[in-house]
Amino acid sequence: MELGTLPARISDLGFQLKVLRTSGILAPTRPDRTARMAKTLIQQGTTPASAIAVAAIKYPDRTFLVDELGELNFEQVHRRTNALANSMRELGIRDGDAVGIMCRNHRGIVEACLAASKLGVTALFLNTMFSGPQLVEVMEREGPTGLIFDEEFSGLLDGAPDDLIRITAWSDEPVEGPSLASMIETGSRDDLPKPKSESKFIILTSGTTGTPKGAQRNSPKGLSGITGLLNEIPYRSGDTMVIAAPLFHSWGFINTIFALTLGSRVILDRKFDPENVIRRVDQYKAETLIAVPVMLLRIVSLPRADTDHYNVDNLKIVSLSGSALPGGLATQWMDRFGDNIYNMYGSTEVAFASVANPADLRREPNTAGKPPRGTSIRLVDDDDRDVPQGETGRIFVNNSMTFEGYTGGGNKANLGDFISSGDIGHFNDDGLLFIDGRDDEMIVSGGENIFPGEVEDLITGHDEVIESAVIGVKHEEFGQTLKAFVVVTEESELDEAGVKAYVKSNLASYKSPKEVIFMDALPRNATGKVLKRTLA
Repeated sequence: MELGTLPARISDLGFQLKVLRTSGILAPTRPDRTARMAKTLIQQGTTPASAIAVAAIKYPDRTFLVDELGELNFEQVHRRTNALANSMRELGIRDGDAVGIMCRNHRGIVEACLAASKLGVTALFLNTMFSGPQLVEVMEREGPTGLIFDEEFSGLLDGAPDDLIRITAWSDEPVEGPSLASMIETGSRDDLPKPKSESKFIILTSGTTGTPKGAQRNSPKGLSGITGLLNEIPYRSGDTMVIAAPLFHSWGFINTIFALTLGSRVILDRKFDPENVIRRVDQYKAETLIAVPVMLLRIVSLPRADTDHYNVDNLKIVSLSGSALPGGLATQWMDRFGDNIYNMYGSTEVAFASVANPADLRREPNTAGKPPRGTSIRLVDDDDRDVPQGETGRIFVNNSMTFEGYTGGGNKANLGDFISSGDIGHFNDDGLLFIDGRDDEMIVSGGENIFPGEVEDLITGHDEVIESAVIGVKHEEFGQTLKAFVVVTEESELDEAGVKAYVKSNLASYKSPKEVIFMDALPRNATGKVLKRTLA
C-alpha cells in the first residue's frame, strides 16, 4: 500500500481512531463540552495551548499537577496560565519572542511552557546543570527576551544581558522583581486570542561531545507520530504518572504533553531521590513512571530493605529514554519490579525511532525494539546505500516529530525526509533494532573497526559491574586502543586483568581494553548520558 494513497489514508485514520479510543482520549463526553472542544481545536489547532484549554473543558475538576506546593486541577492550570501569559505580555514579552526556562521539576516549568504557547512565544528549555558561562553562551546565541528561572540559579546570570526580563519561578524566600506566583495572582484570567506566531520549542542537545545545540520543533503536524507511540506504550487516560525525568529534556517534556492530552495526573518532585520515586509510586498508586535509565540504576542499587516495603503493584509502565539502557539493568529491574519497561530509542533531533517492550527486553535485553507505526528507519553505509539485513549501518529516521534544524544554523545529515540519529545499528532476523554505537565513536585499532558500545554492553553485563564506559585513545603502534572506565559493586574483587580476560573470553581479542580505570561513578549529565569528553 503506497503512502499517500486514499486506501492508505483511510487505513491510517482508522488506526489513529482506534488508538485514541483505546487510550481513552476519545471517550463519551457531554454534547455541550464536545462542541466547545471542537471549536477550540478548530480555532487554535493542536498546540499545548489548545490542549490545556480542551482538558479544562473535558476534565475541569480532575487533578493535573501535584508538586511540593500541592495539587492543581486542569481548570486551575488553564486559568493560571491565562493569567501568566497576560502578565508576561504586560512585561514586554510579545508574540514571536523567545523566553528561556531554567527550572527543576515543578508546576512552574509546566505553566511557563503553556503560557508561552498561549502567547505564541518560543520556549527555550535550559539545562539545570549548566555552568554560568554555558548559560550565557546559549542565551547570547538564542537571544530570548526573557528568562524564567528558579532562584537557586540566579547566581549564573551575572553575564546575561542587562535588558533581559527576569522572572523567578521557584524560591524558598520572598524575592524582588517579577515572579510566577505574583504574575499569576495579578494577571487577567481571561482567554487569550490565537497568537499570530505558532509557538515553537527549542530543546538543547545533550552536549556530550561539544557545546549544546538548540533543536527547534513546532507542534506535531497530525496524529500519526503520537498515536504510533501510544500504540506501543499503553498509556491510559486518567492514569497517574510519576515524572522523574527532567522536564527540560525532550523525554520529560513530551510525556507532560501526553499527560495533558490524556487527562492524566502528574506527580513532580524538584530533585531526584531514588527511594522517593518508589515512595511516590506507592503513595499515589501510580500506573506509570517516566525516567531515564540512570535513575533505574540508582533505584536498583538501593538495598531491598529500602524499597521492598513499598507497594508498586499498580506500576504497569516504566517508560524510559534519554540514554542507552544496558541489558543487564533491564533484566535486573524487571526481576525486582515486574515486566513493565518500555524503552524508547531516539534523539533530540529525531524525537523517537523505536520502542522495546517488556517481551522484547526479556528476549533480547540489549535491543532498542521496533519502530512504531508512522516511523520508518533506514540503515545505510558510508555511500548512503541501504545495508543488507543484519549488517551495521548509519541510522536515519523519518516521522512527523523530527526537528526543523538547529537554531544556530545547520542540520543533521539527512536523506530526503530521513534524519540521522547520529548512531549506527543493525536489525536482527526478528526485525529488532540494536544500537552498536555513535557513528563518530568508531575507532580503528590495528586495522580493525571497533565500536565501544559493544564492549560497554558486555562489561556492564558482568555480575560485579554497576556501569562502564569505553572510549578510544591514541596509541603509537595500533593507532587507537580502547580504554575502559568501570564502576563495580562493593563486594567485587574484579581487577584490571579480570576485566580484560572477561572481554577476551566473549569478544575478539582486539576488542579488549588496553587500560581499565576503576571509578566510584561515571560523570553524567542531567539525563543520564555519560560525559565521554570528561573521561577523555
